[in-house]
Amino acid sequence: MTDACIRAVVESIHSSPTQAVLYLSGGASLALGLLMSVPGASNTVLEAVVPYSRMSMIQLLAKIPAKYCSQQTADEMALLAYNRALKLSSPVLGVGFTGSLATTRPKQGDHRFHLSTRTSDRHWASTVTLSKGLRSRDQEEKVSSYFLLKAIANACKVSSTFDSELTESDVVADECERFFDEDKELEQLINGQICFKVYPFSSDKSNGDRKIILPGSFNPLHDGHLKLLEAATSICGDGYPCFELSAINADKPPLSIPQIKERVMQFEKIGKMIIISNQPYFYKKAELFPGSAFVIGADTAVRLINPKYYDGSYDRMIETLSGCKRTGCTFIVAGRKVDGTFKVLEDFDVPEVLKDMFVPIPAERFRMDISSTEIRRSCGL
Repeated sequence: MTDACIRAVVESIHSSPTQAVLYLSGGASLALGLLMSVPGASNTVLEAVVPYSRMSMIQLLAKIPAKYCSQQTADEMALLAYNRALKLSSPVLGVGFTGSLATTRPKQGDHRFHLSTRTSDRHWASTVTLSKGLRSRDQEEKVSSYFLLKAIANACKVSSTFDSELTESDVVADECERFFDEDKELEQLINGQICFKVYPFSSDKSNGDRKIILPGSFNPLHDGHLKLLEAATSICGDGYPCFELSAINADKPPLSIPQIKERVMQFEKIGKMIIISNQPYFYKKAELFPGSAFVIGADTAVRLINPKYYDGSYDRMIETLSGCKRTGCTFIVAGRKVDGTFKVLEDFDVPEVLKDMFVPIPAERFRMDISSTEIRRSCGL
């Protein structure tokens, strides 16, 4: 196999719109080196982590795995990598790899590696057992790395024309592939397996990678939502607008899959991006979408800075919102009716330490006294 052939495949991976987070342990350093050595690697690799020591793996998985080198561990790594990638870009791929290859001392068990890839709609996994004693460590790593590159190319939906250099005496076992339809993805989201799902009905990111997010229940979506996000985007200057709906409510049952899909259809009709998350609280949203600007009304802002919603603790309120601030998040605040009176951000006493993360939308830029609740009432719903 020629270097030119490998390079061509890596170039094809880099030309794909899919970006990846890779968690690789024990025998994939060559693959990572090949990915990073070909120009365009930043188009593909969002992040690569090598949890080589046992303690590193425990911290990555947040538990002690049943087996450090196993298909289950590779699958868990791939899912973690996918969720991490979601926070960084879209569309994305999570890759998990763990291997037990030849080393300086003889191994009692098989020489093997386990590989897993995860995208929004597909999970692919494979275990490969290498013929023991046939190859040196460098040769085994060459095999595992080529196999890994082929798997990444496959997940990115580009062709890989080179041989993975497995022999007839090697064993590919338990290779499996599962596809997820929309309902299954949403079920995984509600259950907490994946952190959010993006519906990119609008994929315009020409204004950078920062998200300008308008959260809401959108029951129904109305013109006030659209004009509010438009006003906030013009104030922020950089970033692309999107809406966010949490499938999980702080004090109500989770939305059903049909309810989510019905609300998503509203955004499909008008060509606007909507993200479905599973976090109802802003401090958790800030962890999901670091560096974002959240667009809120004054009624929400006054609750955010009210110690009542932090078990009555002013210090806990400051600590929680300071955590949001450290993620780089800000709040863009529009005027709203509060207790029957129209209020703007300047009407509230925002703690000095938090003032720079709250940005007002002047009333002359946006004011629309309309709500989804009023619309439902007027329609008799």
